[in-house]
Amino acid sequence: MNGTDKPLSRPLKIAILTHSVNPRGGVVHALQLAESLQALGHATTLFAPDARGKGLFRRASCDFHPVPGPPHGADVVGMVRQRIEDYLRCFEQPGMARFDIYHAQDSISANALATLTERGVIPGYVRTVHHLDQFDDLRLHAWQERGYRAADRVLCVSHTWQDILWHQHGIRADLVSNGVDILRYTPQPGAGDSALRAALGLVGTPLLLAVGGVEPRKNTLGILRAFLRLRRVYPQAQLVIAGGASVLDHAGYQQQFRAEWEAAGLPEGAVRITGEVADADMPALMRCADALVFPSLKEGFGLVALEAMASGVPVVVSRIAPFTEYLTGECCAWVDPHDPASIAAGVAHALDPAVRSAMIAAARPVCAGFSWMRSAHRHLDLYHDYLACRSPAGPLQEEHHA
Repeated sequence: MNGTDKPLSRPLKIAILTHSVNPRGGVVHALQLAESLQALGHATTLFAPDARGKGLFRRASCDFHPVPGPPHGADVVGMVRQRIEDYLRCFEQPGMARFDIYHAQDSISANALATLTERGVIPGYVRTVHHLDQFDDLRLHAWQERGYRAADRVLCVSHTWQDILWHQHGIRADLVSNGVDILRYTPQPGAGDSALRAALGLVGTPLLLAVGGVEPRKNTLGILRAFLRLRRVYPQAQLVIAGGASVLDHAGYQQQFRAEWEAAGLPEGAVRITGEVADADMPALMRCADALVFPSLKEGFGLVALEAMASGVPVVVSRIAPFTEYLTGECCAWVDPHDPASIAAGVAHALDPAVRSAMIAAARPVCAGFSWMRSAHRHLDLYHDYLACRSPAGPLQEEHHA
């Protein structure tokens, strides 16, 4: 047992719940945390809605329990309600295992756990807030708020959201960390790098990578507008947009993106939208890039920035928190996400050979400071404290959030 792990009479049984089987940042965090807790000897099960039966985006080294349910239409409110009901059915079914810790990583699973707590099915739950969204629909807003207010313990992955929760919502949250797998994400070329480059048509020079699909929070329109400016200096540049499986509806934004893309009159292949990329191919995709362009308007943490840095790829990021918490000007290029000219200038700066080498060197110690195993130990400390505060009849009615 690691010295930072508190002694236990038995391993914990831990249920970690997330909102999707797709490789979004919060889902990756949930899976990596679950696997690390399992490696430390705790019986950990990851739960995720899987209406289409496609399975988790990669094989897990901990138990994985898909949560079945009917496919949903385009209505986000209906989808969220359905997935909450799916979770309720899952945990209320006869023979469902009971856990010491129920840990929700999103609003959907948190609402299910809140209801299960009210019904006396479980004694309480922990909730990690990665970030909060702004919703026009009051039902979505209410679900999001209930998910963290009803929790017995709230966690955050950045000081930024810890401060927001306290100063804007009166919620005290404990800080946990993210990590990066430096054995997977490495600058060393892999056997499949060339094949992936050919399969995806990655022929641009320079090759710019954006991860997260076409959606407002990822500022994909700002990236496109910056790319059009950059093409004046680098006429052979190529923009590759990977990922994008989201539970939210971004159709309007995607239509605007498509309209601006088509109006620009770019040659075929200058912009490529790959959709979801297999998890096994992501390290190779990172290594194919000359820079990661990641000028998000809002992030909970920004795991993909660490993954690119660990892969030896310079990153161009917004000069906003939480990036400013753990990155410095030596390891990244700062930009104003609201100014396409600033984004273009940041990319050009990162492409300068001397700057690029210095960024890659400065990134190594930053990545070394983020370990999934360290994150797991921190979670265990918080789990133990939470369990110690809980009475035999259920969670203590202490005021965590005042």
